[in-house]
Amino acid sequence: MPDSVPSRPSRAQGPVRSSLSRTNLSAEVAAAGVPNGGPGVFYAGIALVGVLYVTRELLVPLALAILLAFVLAPVVRAFRKIGVPRVASEMLGVILAVAVIAGLGALMGRQLAELATDLPFYQATVTQKLTGLFGDHGPLGRASELLRSLGEGLSSKDSAASSAAAAQSGLPPLPVEVREPAPGLLVVMQRVVGPLLGPVATTGIVIVFVVFLLLYREDLRDRVIKLMGSRDLQRTTAAINDAASRLSRYFLAQTAMNAAFGLGIAAGLWAIGIPNPLLWGVIAGLMRFVPFIGGFIAAAFPVLLAIAVDPGWTMLIWVIILFAVAEPLMAQAVEPMVYGHSTGLSPVAILLATAFWAWLWGPIGLLLATPLTVGLVVLGRHVDRLEFLDVLLGDRAALAPPEAFYQRALAGDADGLAEQAELQLRGMPLLSYYDSVALPGLSLAQEDATRGALNRARLDVLRSRVDELLDDLSEHEDVEPPAIEADGPVQRESDGEPGPDAPPPPAPPAPPPEWANPGTVLCVAGRGRLDEQATAMLAQVLTLAGYGATTLPAEALRNAAAVPEGARAVVLSALEGGSGAASARYAIRRLRRRFPNALLVAGVWGAERDSPVLAALREEGMRSCEARSLRDALACLSAEAAPAEVPPTAA
Repeated sequence: MPDSVPSRPSRAQGPVRSSLSRTNLSAEVAAAGVPNGGPGVFYAGIALVGVLYVTRELLVPLALAILLAFVLAPVVRAFRKIGVPRVASEMLGVILAVAVIAGLGALMGRQLAELATDLPFYQATVTQKLTGLFGDHGPLGRASELLRSLGEGLSSKDSAASSAAAAQSGLPPLPVEVREPAPGLLVVMQRVVGPLLGPVATTGIVIVFVVFLLLYREDLRDRVIKLMGSRDLQRTTAAINDAASRLSRYFLAQTAMNAAFGLGIAAGLWAIGIPNPLLWGVIAGLMRFVPFIGGFIAAAFPVLLAIAVDPGWTMLIWVIILFAVAEPLMAQAVEPMVYGHSTGLSPVAILLATAFWAWLWGPIGLLLATPLTVGLVVLGRHVDRLEFLDVLLGDRAALAPPEAFYQRALAGDADGLAEQAELQLRGMPLLSYYDSVALPGLSLAQEDATRGALNRARLDVLRSRVDELLDDLSEHEDVEPPAIEADGPVQRESDGEPGPDAPPPPAPPAPPPEWANPGTVLCVAGRGRLDEQATAMLAQVLTLAGYGATTLPAEALRNAAAVPEGARAVVLSALEGGSGAASARYAIRRLRRRFPNALLVAGVWGAERDSPVLAALREEGMRSCEARSLRDALACLSAEAAPAEVPPTAA
């Protein structure tokens, strides 16, 4: 089953870095493969569009040949698997394609001839319906009569004026008759044969291109590898093979799906009684290559014919029902099962690509818009220098979830922030959402605030929007307990990076009842600008897990009376980069003196193993549990709250 659009080969991903946090925009654009040339890029784009337009007579057959070669590649491989030699299998594939296209062309020509022959018989039905609509007693008859009377009044005035002018001149009107000479043999041949030469020549060029593309595909592949980069042959070859294989399966699947749709429409129209159902089925299959408007174009012809054939309106209603059911069923149910989630293109990209290629290459461009754009997206996902094509045209999110979280909070978009959280929480528990999206997003904001890129007003807006989100999520309930999730971000390998194949962590037991009392776990915020928001997230996760969590600001450490008694565990909550090592060391000392018997958890969210803050805390030599994520903090508390095992007594 073909995937939607092939993705870039997997590589080790480093920590999330926001494009909003980079100061050198030109470096980012160059890293994405977009040339940073200012007006030169604009002029180059105009020149490229001009070349595509001027050379369309050559490029249109070439584009058709490339797409047909992708469609025939699986067929050729199937011939090879049954023992047919390479050249013979390629020629058989081309012959099969030519036979199918010629058969469809002959079928459409015959159906059109029959339709032209039967059109006079439909005149009476059309006249009857129009009379019912526009007759004297019809709904539009009176309006038509009013317009006709107005037109006759104006015509009579013009005739009177013309007669008066002729009378004044004294000259009688001269009749004028235009006669064309009888066309000669060459003119007749030019009128008949001329319109056929273009399609026949294009078909011949396409067939020749397809043959050579199939015969010399290895040589063409080697040349593409040379252009893309021959230094890393393994990666480049894998990318080329993967892209070609997936594109072949996608185009073949799309062709098969559209053909099946056309057959279904033809069968439905035959059952309804529409004449020439095969013709309309072929047109419906072809129009499905045209996004958005293809279904309306395909339905227009049977709808008009239903009006002309049926004296009543029953046949028209059934035709509308057929297309209203078949098109959404194919687009929303069948295609996602075959392609995957989508074709890999954003709706805006499909719309713009359709308008662009239709304007550039006419009706052929309208049919080729989606396949050509899919090919560009595949190139963007496999060629580093063309990655901007994937960003502009692909359906993948332009911003990573943490970056989108930061951007929406920074822009004050409370609705967008809540919508993103709702979408993320459909597939992950609250703990994973905070660990993988919200806390990394706050870390990006903390990084910008530390280097002075955020002023106080923008930081206040960001805090306010995050607080609103946390208030909305305060009553959130997970479908499953957070600790049961198997693919959380805290599954780490020995080097501290997430391990994709790591076994799921065991679910910690529920805390004893005494740990559920309010104030049992104190969550003390660090001195960073966004540590209070991170601490509120920690408290929500602990409360959801069954702990009696209470949050305290950083200033509470200075006032002993503000710190409640009876805490069994204290968690220092700080974002990496928000508080310095000295500030964290000071806070840990104060907490240890205030709670000598409680579990002390040093939570530095988003920190690496070699974090300066964690290194400074280790130097203190105090008994504490390190936590670099909320899941780590929950594991520390679960280990402390677990009842001690009683050793078995000796017999």
